[in-house]
Amino acid sequence: MLVSQIVLPNGKKAVVARNGTEAFVVQNSTSLFELVNEAIASDCSLVDCISRHGMGEPIDLDLASAENRISLPIDHPDPTHMHITGTGLTHLGSATTRDAMHTKVADAEMSDSMKMFQMGLKDGRPAAGQIGAQPEWFYKGNGTMAQAPGRPLVSPGFAKDAGEESEIAGIYVIGNDGTPFRVGFALANEFSDHVTEKENYLFLAHSKLRPCSFGPEILLGELPADINGTSRILRDGQVLWEKPFLSGEMNMSHTLANLEHHHFKYDVFRQPGDVHVHMFGTATLSFADGIETRGGDVFEIEAKDFGLPLRNPLIQSAPKVAATQIKVL
Repeated sequence: MLVSQIVLPNGKKAVVARNGTEAFVVQNSTSLFELVNEAIASDCSLVDCISRHGMGEPIDLDLASAENRISLPIDHPDPTHMHITGTGLTHLGSATTRDAMHTKVADAEMSDSMKMFQMGLKDGRPAAGQIGAQPEWFYKGNGTMAQAPGRPLVSPGFAKDAGEESEIAGIYVIGNDGTPFRVGFALANEFSDHVTEKENYLFLAHSKLRPCSFGPEILLGELPADINGTSRILRDGQVLWEKPFLSGEMNMSHTLANLEHHHFKYDVFRQPGDVHVHMFGTATLSFADGIETRGGDVFEIEAKDFGLPLRNPLIQSAPKVAATQIKVL
């Protein structure tokens, strides 16, 4: 089952569920976050909770997308209680670009990014119930950074690059006892500044503090083991760049369970009621192929099983000419 949130033609918000091509409004529900919490409180699956509500009017999701009426598939009433994070160097082949960005030119020593990748290859797939190597981890921001499908990703004026990262994100809600409940998985554009990161890998944190998008739909249930998707950039309506991206555990150096453990092992990420969007990494970047994006370009990510493609236009902000002013109280 796929779930999403849209704005109806009458302006009201609705949760939509679909199996196959048929999509319907979930009756008596305007928030997936509320539905998830209802399922947690009832100790039932989200699919069962949706079934209890029943299906209402049919929905044309393609039309809703064309009319820009698709919202984030899940949100929080207080966006500061949504945490957007991710892991890198988790996919087979993902080290190639990062190593080229971070290779130490002065000597033949292995780059830190390659060392991290090798740790994942060696110990990133522990047996069930065991703890493996921790991955690279980064923070992107809170829910104020999340842009709905179809909405622009705005690159700040100080950015040196505005590049897509086609990923799969896990969606989680924390229960009242601090237990993370996985809602499902969504396409995500992690959107980073690769030029800044290339200057020095210690700038990784700076390069990740950018807007992002995920959705339009959340796939409930287990993550497919072998995900074959396509990432592309459109310019003036034409394909500027296009490349396949692979995900799923068959194409990863870490298990999903290991990545989840190393995020939720921190108490701060198990606060009741919080929403987490955790991105699992990628091996495909247009930046690696020398693409320089510009305002007006459109990012498009799609993969079988995940429903509608994720599309977002790029807006490039003008550079600031003066430093940020701080007032003393």
